[in-house]
Amino acid sequence: MSSTYNRPSITLELAQAIVREAVAQAAADGGAYVVSVVDESGVQKAFARMDGAPLLSVQVAHDKAYTAAGFSMPTDGWFDFIKGDEPLRVGAPTGIDRLVAFGGGYPITVDGAVIGGIGVSGGHYSQDMAIAQAGLRAVDAATAG
Repeated sequence: MSSTYNRPSITLELAQAIVREAVAQAAADGGAYVVSVVDESGVQKAFARMDGAPLLSVQVAHDKAYTAAGFSMPTDGWFDFIKGDEPLRVGAPTGIDRLVAFGGGYPITVDGAVIGGIGVSGGHYSQDMAIAQAGLRAVDAATAG
């Protein structure tokens, strides 16, 4: 029996490229956002708070990235996941530390493995989702082969 295992993780280079893509899209859209990229364990790897982005968006973006990486699921999927299950609907948002159940967070996957997460905050969650998806284009570019 092995006493260790290997797990892939996002590199600093890719994390920074994701942040650059997201910030470029946000700037093109004329918004001010916070972008957080975490590794597979939810530890922040890259970050940007654009000029004018709300202070509270710092924590929200990080928690979106943490939620997405930790559960291997986009944060917007949580609403549908819990809405029909009363104990989860009531208990999950208050009982799971740092859980975010609205859009703007996505797991970052390569070859089927979750290597991190991205979280964006600063606009309506639908805008946050678009900025995060723009950041994920860096993953596609890095893994295109």
